[in-house]
Amino acid sequence: MVDRDAVVHLLRRATFGPTAAEVEAAGRAGVAATLDRLLSPVGTDPGAAATPPPELGADPYAGITKESGREQRQQAQKKRAEQARGLVDWWLDRMVAAEHQLTEKLVFFWHGHWATSVRKVKSAQLMLGQLDTFRRYGRGPFEALVRAMVRDPALILWLDGQKNTRTAPNENLARELMELFTLGIGHYTEADVKAGARALTGWQVDRRTGEARFVRRRHDPAGKTILGRTAAFDADSYARLLAARPEAGAFVAARLWARFAGADVPLPQALAGTAGTTTEVLRALFTAPEFGQARGGLVKQPVEWAVGAMRQLGIRPGKLPDQQRRELANRLAGMDQVPLRPPSVGGWPAGPAWLTTSSLQARMRLAALLAAAAAPEVTRRLAGTARDDRPEALARLLVVDRWTPRTLAALAPLADDPRRLLVAGLVSPEYTVS
Repeated sequence: MVDRDAVVHLLRRATFGPTAAEVEAAGRAGVAATLDRLLSPVGTDPGAAATPPPELGADPYAGITKESGREQRQQAQKKRAEQARGLVDWWLDRMVAAEHQLTEKLVFFWHGHWATSVRKVKSAQLMLGQLDTFRRYGRGPFEALVRAMVRDPALILWLDGQKNTRTAPNENLARELMELFTLGIGHYTEADVKAGARALTGWQVDRRTGEARFVRRRHDPAGKTILGRTAAFDADSYARLLAARPEAGAFVAARLWARFAGADVPLPQALAGTAGTTTEVLRALFTAPEFGQARGGLVKQPVEWAVGAMRQLGIRPGKLPDQQRRELANRLAGMDQVPLRPPSVGGWPAGPAWLTTSSLQARMRLAALLAAAAAPEVTRRLAGTARDDRPEALARLLVVDRWTPRTLAALAPLADDPRRLLVAGLVSPEYTVS
């Protein structure tokens, strides 16, 4: 017999938000087959293929020289901002359209992990390249991802790697690489940071081509001692050293667990020692008994909440009128989470931090926008349901197991107005916390 609750729990955590049709199909397939499909999707993703990245062209600043006037610089800055907004619009649309949902959600996870902001990078082209890196390496061995990221142009600019030379080492990238990206606090020393910075010297970003290149004369080739190992470390060997440490495996497993299971549930000891690819770690995570027990305590991040709602309401953000598309981005900004714009290298907060009074007000405004933009068949379906049955129909639409008596009492008076009912359902505790 299929455990429907287990299937729904898996879909809620492994996707941005399952539709009722996806729940029905997964219920027929069962937990094991659904997990296999999520972890190892077959073939091309038709939704993603139909949502190709925007043609950004060259960096508008590539043609700016010392002789360029103020107006030229302002126009280049304006064009850069337009490209960045267009990239955010495209990615939100892809998150909704993608049928290989875990793949896209994992890209968003890595974006929060290697938190890089376009506000400092100032290049939509480089941010798109970083997202491509997450897609290419994000499911595989952690070492390959770390090696790719230490030469990622956006990350190098974000953490001042281009200023890191043999005569003036800059420690920003080395410090965050160990503290936030691979090992975690307490598993390295200040001497390790200094030596790590020397290992990363020599990498520069060519703004005209958007490529990172190694400038040998700026690199420190001397021996370095890092984490007790002495060698002539460079970026590659330093990345391999960090990724091979057992602390790195435990650190990444804990980050994945916090995102997909919940920070309030202790990381299973067996998962802390899991080795292998990210896909293998995720399989161990989703099949851990503790994951099945971690229900109803994970606060959705604003982007996850909004993307899940749009999937369930039949909204394609890329097809919204310009005004509504701009309003969508503005409402996400009001909730303090816009893709490509994390607040710091530490990424976004998690859990109850998203449940402030101000965030609830912003969530209600965005919920009203989404309810107004819902596909006509969604509101027709609710309107065509008997009045007293509409809260239950709403629960099926939003894949909510059941309303508490308190929420049901709040929904009942709104049953005459499908849009107001949708808004109330989207901001309900049962939908906001999965």
